[in-house]
Amino acid sequence: MKINKHIEIVRSNVVRLSSMSQDSCDAIFAVLTRHYSRVGITTVNNDKDLQKLVALKPDLVFLGMKFVPSQGGARKIWLSELLDNAGIPSTGSAAPAHELEFSKPTAKRRVHSAGLKTSPFCVIKQGSLPSGNLGLKFPLFVKPADRGGGLGIDSFSVVNNFRELCSKIEAISKNLKSDSIVEEYLPGREFSVAILKDNLSEELIIMPLELIAQANAFGARLLSEEVKSSNSELAIEIADPAIKHKVGALAQNVFNALGARDYGRIDIRLDEDGTPHFLEANLLPSLIAGYGSFPKSCALILKLNHESMILHIVRLALTRDTRVLSDVIEKVGTNPLLPSLMPVLEPI
Repeated sequence: MKINKHIEIVRSNVVRLSSMSQDSCDAIFAVLTRHYSRVGITTVNNDKDLQKLVALKPDLVFLGMKFVPSQGGARKIWLSELLDNAGIPSTGSAAPAHELEFSKPTAKRRVHSAGLKTSPFCVIKQGSLPSGNLGLKFPLFVKPADRGGGLGIDSFSVVNNFRELCSKIEAISKNLKSDSIVEEYLPGREFSVAILKDNLSEELIIMPLELIAQANAFGARLLSEEVKSSNSELAIEIADPAIKHKVGALAQNVFNALGARDYGRIDIRLDEDGTPHFLEANLLPSLIAGYGSFPKSCALILKLNHESMILHIVRLALTRDTRVLSDVIEKVGTNPLLPSLMPVLEPI
C-alpha cells in the first residue's frame, strides 16, 4: 500500500545551482513512486520557479539544490528556509547549515571556532593576487571557495612557490569566476565520512571510508574533478580502529558544529603527524547508486541499498511532524521503511 503523500523532487537545469543530476533525479523518482501516492519533479532555475513549487503545497520536498539567486542576483534565496516559512518540510539540513557549508572558508571558520582541527588558510578574492607573505607554509593547496565535485582541483592545485600559487589563483578566477581558498597542504590519507540519522534512536550513524586516488604526475593523490567525475577513486573501510575513531569523532563534531541534520558528508585529511583535519562538508551529497562516497558508505558499512537509503532520507524529513509519523505508522506499521541501523555499527 502506497503512503498517501505528495513529494516533489527539486533540481535545477543550471549546473551551478543543482546538486542533483538528471540521472539521480530519475532514479529517486522511480524509488519514490513505488512507495508514495504522488511524486513529481520540479525544475527550479529562478525565484519564479520557486514560487510555483510553493504553490503546489507538497507534503515534502526532496532537495536536489540549495538556493536560487534573487531577481537581479543581489542575494541567495535558500530553498529550505523559504519552504520552512511556507510550512513545507524538506529533506536534509535547514538553511543556516546549507549557507555555512556552501562557503568553504565560512565552514572552516565555524569549525575552527568550535575548537576543531582544520588547516590554516586564507582567501584570495576573484581578480586579485596575493601581495606578499600570506603567513602560510608551502606547500599550499588552492581550490575554489564555493564549488563542489572537485571542480577546479587538478595536478596544479598543490603549489610549492609564489609563482605557482599566483598561476593557480589566476586560473580559478578566470575559468570559474570564483574566489580562491589557499590552505596549508595536508599530505596524509584522505577520508570521507557519511553521516545518517538513525530513524528510531535519532542518533547519528557515522560511516567513515578511506578514499584513495591514483597518484598524479607529481606523486600527490588528489580527489580532483577528473577523479570524481570518473568515479575512479578506491573507497575502502578503515582497518585501524584508532584512526577510524579519530576520523569519525571529528566528522560528527563538525556535522554538529555546522548545525546539520539528517544526513551529509564530511571530508577529512591527515596531516604529516597523522592528525585528522576538516577539509569541507557536503550536506547534499551525491545519492547515485555506486557513485560518490555517501552511497558507497551506506552500501559498504550498513549494507543499505539505494532504495532503502532514499526511503530512509525521506522518512527522516516526513517524521519531523508527529502527525505525519502517525499516518505513516497507520499505513505500514511501526517500522515503516527499515529497521534501526544503530546496532550495525560499533559506537564511536
